[in-house]
Amino acid sequence: MIYYYISLDYLMFLIMRRLVLDALLDWKKAENRKVLLLRGARQVGKTFIVRELAKEFNHFVEINFEKNTDVQSFFKQNLDPERICTNLSAYFRIPIIDGETLLFFDEIQSCSKAIQALRFFYESKPGLHVIAAGSLMEFALSGLTSWGVGRIRSLYMYPMSFDEFLMANEEDTLIELKKDASPENPLNPAFHGKLKEYLRYFLLIGGMPETVKTFIGNSADMKSVQNVLSDIATSYYDDFAKYKRRIPVLRLREVMNSVVSQAGGKYIYSQAGSLSNPAQAKEALNLLEMAGLVYKVYHSSGQGVPLGSEVNFKKFKCLLHDSGIFQQIAGLRITDLIIAENIDMMNKGNIAEAFAGVELIKYSQVHEKKQLYYWHREKRGSSAEVDYLIEQDSQVVPVEVKSGSTGKMQSLNLFIDEKKSSKGIRISLENFSQYGKITVIPLYAVSNLIQ
Repeated sequence: MIYYYISLDYLMFLIMRRLVLDALLDWKKAENRKVLLLRGARQVGKTFIVRELAKEFNHFVEINFEKNTDVQSFFKQNLDPERICTNLSAYFRIPIIDGETLLFFDEIQSCSKAIQALRFFYESKPGLHVIAAGSLMEFALSGLTSWGVGRIRSLYMYPMSFDEFLMANEEDTLIELKKDASPENPLNPAFHGKLKEYLRYFLLIGGMPETVKTFIGNSADMKSVQNVLSDIATSYYDDFAKYKRRIPVLRLREVMNSVVSQAGGKYIYSQAGSLSNPAQAKEALNLLEMAGLVYKVYHSSGQGVPLGSEVNFKKFKCLLHDSGIFQQIAGLRITDLIIAENIDMMNKGNIAEAFAGVELIKYSQVHEKKQLYYWHREKRGSSAEVDYLIEQDSQVVPVEVKSGSTGKMQSLNLFIDEKKSSKGIRISLENFSQYGKITVIPLYAVSNLIQ
């Protein structure tokens, strides 16, 4: 990897080359446009991406309900959008004009009346571009009986994907090369090696925009990256204080740590830690899932599509939303791991499997909350597990993840034989290749499965 001086403005341009911006631009141009609700965990870049979109408008009004607390009084009377816009325009001294102004309600979970007002913007001011965002939206929405179903469209944001990390490093050509690669047309070994090296760094630092910015802007100073990851993890724990009326902060922290320690296997509540009983652990895990920090992977029998029709909700695995935060919570020091000769050496805690699952979520449809599934058979003397099940061409396709470039595929072949599947996918550090019914996709090319 080559590092050089990058101006702050240009660095921010690189970091904000998010794929979700295309969806926002499409929303801006749409005729029958709904109010847009950006949803996702803290610090994944929601505010930054809206400010990037704002460059396409003549005027931009940003209201942060945690900072601009005075503005909350505008929503305590009736929820007439005309009156609200008149007050906001006078307060911020910025015109609010249909088709010319982007109105952005940030941290909207801090003002429940503003959430309720969104539906009236769609009904009374359909020509005005309105976006709302919040990091703890699920908590706020769960307490509202009516907030605008059918009038508001959600858009889900996650930490940066590996493709976005490559974009931030100005490696668009590598993205195109891996997109066009296949078992019949594998990558040149030089490009394959370069992508594995980028992947090694990405598994360590993760996709939080602040972390990626620090990595690029400081010429891969991993100590600085470690400090940023530590700050982000600490901020998450500090956020837990906002939920303490529902469950003690120490329980939430312990359960989040248990998601890391139990990665790669069925999640067991009784192993969540010494402080948590199963009932508390279950509630804490649900809160972390609502906050966008944890994703559940449910067991499915895999008999056919849709996969969600044959789910066992009592059996699931858990993924943390970011590999960098994963490494931080696991206590794995980046400065030590960076000298590892290959990814397999630093695959502590099944990071490769977790990375692949989170990547599948990141590349899914932005307007839907992606649900992942896996398959596990428990028979005496014949236990088998497939990491993920995906749907392709109306078929169930088993996916197994390996951190190295070798490994047996017994479970994958067993699923193919038992379910009469036409194909399976192995994700590993190998180049694109084919073994009978099994297609090998490199770990850095998970996005190829969603094309």
